[in-house]
Amino acid sequence: MAQAKQGDCVRINFVGRLTDGSIVDSSEDLCGEDDCGHESGPLEFTIGEEEVIPGLEQALVGMQPGEKKTVEISCDMAYGPRDEEMVMVVPRSDLPAELEPDVGDVLEVTDDEEGDFAVTVTGVSADSVTLDANHPLAGEDLVFEVELVEVV
Repeated sequence: MAQAKQGDCVRINFVGRLTDGSIVDSSEDLCGEDDCGHESGPLEFTIGEEEVIPGLEQALVGMQPGEKKTVEISCDMAYGPRDEEMVMVVPRSDLPAELEPDVGDVLEVTDDEEGDFAVTVTGVSADSVTLDANHPLAGEDLVFEVELVEVV
């Protein structure tokens, strides 16, 4: 049986958790609702194409179809460390007048250098809005239970 290697297209089942056990992603519909918007079934991607986090790609190399494992992935091999320089306080006057942001909202911002990127509203006051451009899982170590379904 072939082992997965760099450049292989693979299909996997997985459950990704924070170290406290809470689920952050899964290839299965774990919410139990038919219309939650979550696609269920094996995830297909090519190892080495940076379509998933590096630590998950590395964990798959050498696995055989049908093999399962649990792997701990440090934040630097997941979504990176949290960077406080990516948190910015923006005057409300710099935002569109019709925008009424709430904590937790995800907004799309355009930057001349970076293009379009998502930010999360983490604070709102009468005069300003705090925006965080870190990935929501930045700084988090993760634990993945993964099964290599097949090498396509």
